Amino acid sequence: MGSIGPGLLVYAAVGPQDGPADLTWMARKLAGLRIFEDAAGKMNLDLSQVGGQLLLVSQFTLFADARKGNRPAFNQVMEPQAAQQLLEDLVGMLGAAGVPVQTGRFAAHMQVASTNDGPVTILLDSKQ
Repeated sequence: MGSIGPGLLVYAAVGPQDGPADLTWMARKLAGLRIFEDAAGKMNLDLSQVGGQLLLVSQFTLFADARKGNRPAFNQVMEPQAAQQLLEDLVGMLGAAGVPVQTGRFAAHMQVASTNDGPVTILLDSKQ
């Protein structure tokens, strides 16, 4: 299982409508997201500028629909084999962009520990 130092913890899910264009968008966005502080304390630096790494954890439950009842539905989740391939492709794209990437184990029960250094949690959706 993956482990990183300072950087980004990314929980990722793919839906049946996601494809190569979404992966390209996400890889560029994650590699270039300027959310790390510069010398003036302003969020102005990206992963490469701070020597950061990225931990990508597959998390299909991000597509949970809990609007009705008390049991979430997962109708908008891509089937596992295709989802795994897309996430592996995303890891490859990030690596090609120079981002050091570690991953969790796909479809496994994992205990993820993180230390959140600052109040930054951002939702990225290539469709919005």
